[in-house]
Amino acid sequence: MIKKNTIIENIKTLFYALIIAILIRSLFIQPFYIPSSSMELNLLVGDRLFVTKYSYGYSKHSFPFSPPIFKGRIFEKSPKRGDIVVFKTPSDNRTDYIKRLIGLPGDTIQFINGNLYINNNQIFTALLNDSALLYCGKQQINVSIFEEKISDKKSYKVSYRNDISYQNSDKFKVPENHYFFLGDNRDCSKDSRFLTEVGYVHKNNLVGKAQILFFSSNTMEGSIFQFWKWSDIIRYDRFFKKLN
Repeated sequence: MIKKNTIIENIKTLFYALIIAILIRSLFIQPFYIPSSSMELNLLVGDRLFVTKYSYGYSKHSFPFSPPIFKGRIFEKSPKRGDIVVFKTPSDNRTDYIKRLIGLPGDTIQFINGNLYINNNQIFTALLNDSALLYCGKQQINVSIFEEKISDKKSYKVSYRNDISYQNSDKFKVPENHYFFLGDNRDCSKDSRFLTEVGYVHKNNLVGKAQILFFSSNTMEGSIFQFWKWSDIIRYDRFFKKLN
């Protein structure tokens, strides 16, 4: 017969473990799963990654269910242009999105003939491949892949469709305390260009910085529970890869 004290101690142990897990998830690091192709080639559907919560300080969105325990942001640190950031969408303050930070407060962003301009300066791109296949949802599309150099120290790969691509836009003026985000798979991303769906993201909506890809599986080929398919499903070359 199990003693009453043993049951109570087990419940306490589980409770303390839960509290510790919530604190780690809220204050230090949280795993995220990539469900869409908006960040290919850099992030693939089925990637699992670690996001550091302390990188930009803390807001209510740092905690599960976004409790209104304080206003604003504490221990605030400014993100850098080019960071891959998880944030809560302004439309519902609930859904997690992951995109690349392009525009800082006060910046002007514009597309002219398919080229990205920040503060009237064209961002340098170099063509890497003019005929590649990437996913857009469950459909594969033909794209051109470029290296985009957003600063002297930061470059990454972006893609544009070869058939119908985003070419021209009005100027986006990033408001104070807000940021402008783009997906790396430019023609398959709902991001700050779509003002009614995402738009400018307030600094309090930032959740954390994507840092390390720790596991990846090709969900298009099957489930990780199908162990007999692991050789085709699991992307071993993406384990513990530092994100750029």
